[in-house]
Amino acid sequence: MLDLGRQPRFHRPRNRDLADLEALTALLSDAGFLSAKEEADALLARAAGDLEVLHSLVERRLTGEPLAWIVGHISFCGVAIRVDPGVYVPRWQSEPLARRAVERLPADGVAIDLCTGTGAIARTLTTARPFARVVASDIDERAVACAAANGAEVYRGDLFEPLPRILEGHVDVVVGVVPYVPTPALPLLQRDTFAFESPLSYDGGPDGTKILRRVMIDSPRFLRHGGALLLELGGKQADALRDDLARLGYVDVTVLRDEDGDERGIEATLGAQR
Repeated sequence: MLDLGRQPRFHRPRNRDLADLEALTALLSDAGFLSAKEEADALLARAAGDLEVLHSLVERRLTGEPLAWIVGHISFCGVAIRVDPGVYVPRWQSEPLARRAVERLPADGVAIDLCTGTGAIARTLTTARPFARVVASDIDERAVACAAANGAEVYRGDLFEPLPRILEGHVDVVVGVVPYVPTPALPLLQRDTFAFESPLSYDGGPDGTKILRRVMIDSPRFLRHGGALLLELGGKQADALRDDLARLGYVDVTVLRDEDGDERGIEATLGAQR
């Protein structure tokens, strides 16, 4: 990730200098990348000894292009995930949500992964629960193709709209990393974000809860009684959603926090009354 206070600087090095891990690490560190050694390792591995390819990869990275697009994959919950250019890159902050979804999914259960992107959460679920059925959806055709390449049963469309109706009332887990950044806060994101990624992957409406609320409203149609809803969110959005969750019939609402105590998600169970 780039330091927001610095623009990447690229003084064209000699190719033989780039092939040295220490030199490449120093170049990336000087450009403001916080995990320079790890990124250097990944770029060297992707180039596989071809100096011209390496030079091209480094130049791309120094423009701010996501590393995952350049090397073509990431590790998510210990699973290798293909990442195609133009597709939202899964963040490590979403891993606890995926692991909690695994915990809530029975061995032979059914799960839905909304706004699946690369299919990282869907792949995590199927890896941990190979006898479960996991279906996913995304509105972006590039994401659908990428998720399918990662083994997901994926449908193109808006949230629940494209999913098989036979799933209604039989789903154990609905999980999603849907857009939840408040529209006024979009300019505060890392400045190279929208040079490469679409604002649609982030924009959650005026207070960030527009799409979260849509998922809350529509999930009871698919969830069985006792099924779980797991959504990533940020800020103090959980407080804004609690009353609506209760009104919609959810119980046992829990805020999921990271190691620093920041809100990262919300978990709720669909009660017996629908």
